[in-house]
Amino acid sequence: MNEGTMKSKLPITVVMLVAGAFMIVPFLWMISTSLQTPAEVFKQWLPSKLDWSSHRRIWTGNYNFLPYYLNSLKIAVIGTAGALFLSALAAYGFARTEFKGRNAMFLVYLSMMMIPPQVIFVPKFILFNWLHIYNTHWALILPAMFSIFGVFMLRQFFMGIPREITESAFLDGAGHFTIFFRLVLPLAKPALATFAIIDFSWQWNDYENALVFLQSPKLYTIPLGLQNFILENNVDYNGMMAASSAAIIPMIVIFLLGQKYIIQGISSSAVKG
Repeated sequence: MNEGTMKSKLPITVVMLVAGAFMIVPFLWMISTSLQTPAEVFKQWLPSKLDWSSHRRIWTGNYNFLPYYLNSLKIAVIGTAGALFLSALAAYGFARTEFKGRNAMFLVYLSMMMIPPQVIFVPKFILFNWLHIYNTHWALILPAMFSIFGVFMLRQFFMGIPREITESAFLDGAGHFTIFFRLVLPLAKPALATFAIIDFSWQWNDYENALVFLQSPKLYTIPLGLQNFILENNVDYNGMMAASSAAIIPMIVIFLLGQKYIIQGISSSAVKG
């Protein structure tokens, strides 16, 4: 990279650093507040000493977050695993199999993304009540397994895989399922990992569906548990920030584990087709 190119990119780099600093400030304040005493809130940025009592209280006190954590993990893990498999299978069908009306069907399927999810709350409520899964975790898991975005993203990636690879496998006698599991999926690891991170974050942070389809407190997820904690302890800023800090830990872990795939998967999926 020559000196002129470096100078032209310097202002953009500075702007991005400043924007990044503004974005991370609320998270730093959240963590700092969770480690302060009640008397220090809004008076100073850094705690005079680390006070872990708020963190201990949300895990071992009267308001225990562990059941919410387990419920959210159950829903997010099962839902993401199902969405990965079904989205990849549907995406392979749209990308690698030829049938009449394929493109028109895909456009109709894709147009469903424009329907606001709030519009179908009542039909979903009626359906779940008829299936006897209302007020169960399956009311959140089953719909989460069908992702229009996941089918679109993975289809774009699959279309970028050279056809010569799959055609040679066909000549060797391999069928669609053999090609899908043993050839296409291993090549699609970046896209699969990217979609898994995005889908997991959506399901972990899903508040509306949990609010509508879950009634029993024992079934509550992290967003509902956090909301109830805030409503019942609206002046307990240390506890609220400790609970919020705990809620984002899985997201940070998932991102750190799969960050190397994110850019590669999105860039590979965005320009195909």
